[in-house]
Amino acid sequence: MCGITGWVAFDEDLTADRHRRTVEAMTATLADRGPDEGEVWLSPSAALGHRRLAVIDLPGGRQPMTARTPDGDVTLVYSGETYNFTELRGELTALGHPFTTGSDTEVVLRAYLEWGDGLAERLNGMYAFALWDGRRGRDRLVLVRDRMGVKPLYCHRTPHGLLFGSEPKAVLANPAFARRVDTGCLRELVGFTKAPGWSLWKDLYEVEPGTVLTCDRDGVRERTYWRLETAEHTDGPDATVARVAGLLADIVPRQLVSDVPQCVLLSGGLDSSAVTALAARHQAGRGEKLRTFAVDFAGYEENFRPDELRETPDSPYIREVAAHVGAAHRDVVLDSRALTDPALRRAVVAARDMPIGLGDIDSSMQLLFRAIREQSTVALSGEFADELFGGYAWFHHPAARDADTFPWLAFQNTYTADRTAPLRAELREALDIGRYVADEYATAVAKVEHLPGEDAHERRMRVSSHLHITRLVRAMLDRKDRMSMATGLEVRVPFADHRLVEYVYNAPWALKTVDGREKGLLRQAVAGLLPRSVAERVKSPYPSTQDTGYAVALQEQTREVLAEPGHQVFDVFDRGWARATADADPAAVTGGVRTGLERLLDFRHWADMYRPDLSLD
Repeated sequence: MCGITGWVAFDEDLTADRHRRTVEAMTATLADRGPDEGEVWLSPSAALGHRRLAVIDLPGGRQPMTARTPDGDVTLVYSGETYNFTELRGELTALGHPFTTGSDTEVVLRAYLEWGDGLAERLNGMYAFALWDGRRGRDRLVLVRDRMGVKPLYCHRTPHGLLFGSEPKAVLANPAFARRVDTGCLRELVGFTKAPGWSLWKDLYEVEPGTVLTCDRDGVRERTYWRLETAEHTDGPDATVARVAGLLADIVPRQLVSDVPQCVLLSGGLDSSAVTALAARHQAGRGEKLRTFAVDFAGYEENFRPDELRETPDSPYIREVAAHVGAAHRDVVLDSRALTDPALRRAVVAARDMPIGLGDIDSSMQLLFRAIREQSTVALSGEFADELFGGYAWFHHPAARDADTFPWLAFQNTYTADRTAPLRAELREALDIGRYVADEYATAVAKVEHLPGEDAHERRMRVSSHLHITRLVRAMLDRKDRMSMATGLEVRVPFADHRLVEYVYNAPWALKTVDGREKGLLRQAVAGLLPRSVAERVKSPYPSTQDTGYAVALQEQTREVLAEPGHQVFDVFDRGWARATADADPAAVTGGVRTGLERLLDFRHWADMYRPDLSLD
């Protein structure tokens, strides 16, 4: 896994020393994504930068990688993994292509020489890559992003080309980009609809998943090579379960290919436990023992209090699964002092490039990944299963399920709150979040295709499934990517394989909830691999500390911000709300109130680091 960046300018000579220094600075921002080595490649109209995390063919996969042809050179910078590269290599070899390395990078490069940007349809994997095609009469940049958006990619169009990078920080390092944030940018940060193409920065856009973007002297063009499509599901219940089981049995071993140590993120829930069991079976066949890791909080299991989201702590189930499959397991135990360290918050904000405000959910994940990176370079995750198989509570809660808005926003409990409450009154009015969310919902629903004859309930659940797969999961994948790559750890997502997504999306809701259970289809497909207690366990979200000391630390840090007169944070947040919350009983600083403090503190660090030009009138 790696980080990529680049600059296309048809009105400049990018080989000039000042431009080289700029591209080197852009590339340096991605050093955490690629700690092993970094290089830049320059031509008059294009410059590419690459930071490498060596995973496959450690000596042979160096980048930028260039293929020389009689008509000129084609150069690639690539981030990700192509899981079917062995089959593609065999096909390309039969077509006469020579190979000098064992890397999947060279397979992608040769695939482009053979099929042009049609290579995208042939890849199975997670990837974001850029090719500069300098062959005679071409001079064009080709950007490709994977179908599900597992790997991030951003671009900024200029009058004579574009800037791109794996993360916004790479584009921000180019002085040609203005760091502006206006009310339009903030609406999505607050609204949380995961609007396609959005980034917090004005005029910086996320390349959509399943997209090929081409830039040449005539401008920028986009081609969608994959979208979530509706198709009739013709398999019966038994065949559907067997098909899901067969796909998972193929997917997990494919994603275990690497030349570096690997592991699985084990939470004790159905999804990660299924991946763990399949991975352990594969590793055992190779005479190897699987490593697993989990996050835990000091005193969490002993002092656990059930709530609306979590009925039980994870630890007993984690131990049971690890013992069942014979894994070498390690718990990474954290305390509130570590979780509230301002330096950690600053690192998380830098990794996310925005003040998202998830607090200990993000910070604990980064500490977990730091600990894993000491022993492993690759980890498999159970991410995406809840969105695909219908695991979230709001899939099954009538009020949230039937609301004419995004289900995750309609779902109400003691943890939810008005996301605009901490903001200045004038800004709340200018943002008009209710109208923004309604407009985004209407746009999202209009993209859903239905089958003739679907009843009202099936139509509703198809809409809900579509929203989760094309919207919510992208936020979850981005979080997992940013937190892991900030530590130089590559996280792979078996449930994001497009073959599985296409199949399960089109399975009727009655099959997904067979036996009347959430994720019933997945439960039946993996039941034989797991202890019964785990196979039957109700979903429990990613853990969050219940220590009141955590809230006390947030309040103390908020008082420090209040002592800074004129800080940019109060252009957005209401000083009165911050003061009242900082002085409240710590026992009341829970749920949405605590999240408000997290957002304020994140924003404070983000503003200090990024120095944005806020235009909030």
